[in-house]
Amino acid sequence: MPIKVTRPISPSQRFKSGLTFEEITRTRPESSLTSSLNRTSGRSGGKVTTRGKGGGHKRNLRQIDFKRNKINVEAKVASIEYDPNRTANIALLYYKDGEKRYILAPIGLNVGDKVMSGETAPIAPGNSLPLAKIPVGTVVHNVELIPGSGGQMARSAGVGAIVAAREGKYIHLKLPSKEVRRVHSSAIATIGQVGNVDWKNITLGKAGRSRHMGIKPTVRGVAQDPRSHPHGGGEGKSGTGMNPKTPWGKPAMGKKTRNRNKPSGRFIMSRRKK
Repeated sequence: MPIKVTRPISPSQRFKSGLTFEEITRTRPESSLTSSLNRTSGRSGGKVTTRGKGGGHKRNLRQIDFKRNKINVEAKVASIEYDPNRTANIALLYYKDGEKRYILAPIGLNVGDKVMSGETAPIAPGNSLPLAKIPVGTVVHNVELIPGSGGQMARSAGVGAIVAAREGKYIHLKLPSKEVRRVHSSAIATIGQVGNVDWKNITLGKAGRSRHMGIKPTVRGVAQDPRSHPHGGGEGKSGTGMNPKTPWGKPAMGKKTRNRNKPSGRFIMSRRKK
């Protein structure tokens, strides 16, 4: 999807760029597959639990089929639509039995194409198969971590995992982060790379576009007063003056706080960070 650059007729337009939405074929979502989205603005019981969230444009939630469990039933792509809740575009499917579902729209999937899920489905964009039936070297997305749980990996715009090797009942997947992970061969994955590749190249250009997405400004710790942040206070511009800390006094800025000894860690063949 190409990117359009605005004319610099005002300071907020000078660096602004956005998508042209040429792939979008329908502007209003399928009403039977939408529901209201109640957002909390990062608050629980009136207290801020996630800082930096608030406001944002009103949205409806699109119900996406991540499980792709309608086996051996052919569907036709009715439209490619924009989804405000994710970076990828979505495709509306009309199944032969009359059911409608949304899926993530991969590159190469167009209106009128036929898609299907199951072991006998051809290797084509939008089709879902068990990893055991997908050839080595194929790019996939919407990959299940646990068979039957629905796709959890490689779901954002422009990403795709590569089927790297086979090892018994496991498949080696090279993820977009360059991590290599073992996944059970019966897990379902969808063929192709997620569309809307140019999403990462746009420039918001002004603060208002962040506020439309529900993102509030983040104030630096050194710019606050001592009661609000450990880095605060001092005369004039000053540094942290200590080992960097979060607003609650925990180590920050590079300090490793995550416990790597997790049960799922044994499935990681090569970590994304050496």
